[in-house]
Amino acid sequence: MRRDRFLARFGVFAECLLTGVWIAVAALPLVTLPAALAAGAGHLRRTVEGEGTGLRSFAAALRAALRGGGWAAGLVYWAALALVGADLAFVRALPVPGGRAAGALALLVALWATVTLLRAATAWRPGASWRALLPDAGRRALRDPAGSLLVVCGLAVVAASAWFSAPLALPALGLLPAATLAAEHRASTALADA
Repeated sequence: MRRDRFLARFGVFAECLLTGVWIAVAALPLVTLPAALAAGAGHLRRTVEGEGTGLRSFAAALRAALRGGGWAAGLVYWAALALVGADLAFVRALPVPGGRAAGALALLVALWATVTLLRAATAWRPGASWRALLPDAGRRALRDPAGSLLVVCGLAVVAASAWFSAPLALPALGLLPAATLAAEHRASTALADA
């Protein structure tokens, strides 16, 4: 019994790593990042629920997410990060009063945007509108700080993996939808218990 549980959990971990590689390949054009994360989250959700899934279902979900506006969500996300980067460059270049506080706030905005994107990608289902998912995910990111911290910890693991060895960052990307799925499950369980 204990061995079966270990093998099942190890299988989910292995799927996370495989999904990370799929996400990395699918997100190479950068604007496809939200769709790749949504397809990865769907794949992991189906794996945990015991449904049959694989590369074909991942690719089908990726195509559906792109058709549903995933590329536009990617454009908005990268534009927001570029704006934050420009703000940080401005603060560094000119010593303005409150510059450090503005820089810290810009970094918090970048983290919030990333957590929002991850939560929206996790909530995505075929036929869902990214335009409706993103504001709701932004509110959940603010209302559930513990869950958002869990997602940020997933980001930290990916960053540490990339720092340790750049190729490790590819499979570690699968931990982002896994951490976000865990945060969303935690939040829905807390609401059901209340």
